[in-house]
Amino acid sequence: MTAPVGTREFNGVNIPTPGKFDIDPAHTRVSFTAKHLMVSKVRGGFTKAGGTIVIAEDPLQSHVEVEIDAASIDTGVADRDGHLKSPDFLHVEQWPALTFKSTRVVGFSGGEFKLVGDLTIRDVTREVELDVEFEGHAKSPWGQEVIGFSATTEIDREEFGITWNQALETGGVLVGKKIKIEIGAEGVRQA
Repeated sequence: MTAPVGTREFNGVNIPTPGKFDIDPAHTRVSFTAKHLMVSKVRGGFTKAGGTIVIAEDPLQSHVEVEIDAASIDTGVADRDGHLKSPDFLHVEQWPALTFKSTRVVGFSGGEFKLVGDLTIRDVTREVELDVEFEGHAKSPWGQEVIGFSATTEIDREEFGITWNQALETGGVLVGKKIKIEIGAEGVRQA
């Protein structure tokens, strides 16, 4: 069976032919979940993210660069969003963007792989590993070649210098250290 136009077979999966894809901000979401009061979870996300995905001739040499507008954080509560933008957390006036630059692809199996790279929050850069799933390849009704990925990871916010917290009378703290991150991204091939 031959691969559809614009794709090639790799490891049993039809993947895009080499090229550059711009991340489509209108169809990309970076979400997060954090523990609150040690008994519930707060969910939120960033509404503005962009970047590029470069699919290499050797798919394992492909790379990604993403920039997230820190001020676009949205948890659905204006006061909480304001606090998250403050120097206690993201300090968006001093560090307006969060960035991720991949350094390698590892562990490819079917449409799933691990993407390792450098995540920068505030002025701290740490290596993180994302579990990524290639969601597919399609041509839009407007003739654009589009790819989709989803990814998850977990970070310790304190490793990025975000240490603000409050102790609770009952033990524990107001905000958990571990942050779960989920990403749904769509890329559009550039000429």
